[in-house]
Amino acid sequence: MSNYAVLLVEDNDINRDMLTRRLTRAGLTVVTAADGVSALEMMREHQPGVVLMDMTLPILDGWEATQKAKEDPAIAEIPIIALTAHAMAADKERAMSAGCSEYKTKPIDFPALLAKIYQFLEGSDV
Repeated sequence: MSNYAVLLVEDNDINRDMLTRRLTRAGLTVVTAADGVSALEMMREHQPGVVLMDMTLPILDGWEATQKAKEDPAIAEIPIIALTAHAMAADKERAMSAGCSEYKTKPIDFPALLAKIYQFLEGSDV
C-alpha cells in the first residue's frame, strides 16, 4: 500500500464515512477500522503513512491501541494522530504519553488536520 495511505480508526459510522469521503477527495487513499484490535491488524497489513485514531473505541480503546502499536517494531514508526472529543489538557497528555504524534479535537478543523497529515506523509519536520 502507498505510504500516502491513511488508516482512519473510527467506530462511529457517520464520522467514518464523512472523513473517508473528505480525505479521498483530498487525494488520499483511505483504509478504515472500527476498533483498536482491527486498527492494529490494518496497520500491520497496510503500513499506512499515518493513522487517524479515535480514542474512544470498542474492544481496545485508542490509547491502548496506540501504546501497543508503539511497542510493535513492525508499526512503531507510523505516526498516529489522536482524534477525540476529549478536549481537556490531561486528555492530550494521555494521548501523547500513549505514543500519539499529534492530538486533534472534535469537531475536526479539516484544513488543519489535512495539513498535519501531509506534513507526516511528506516527512516534514512537525
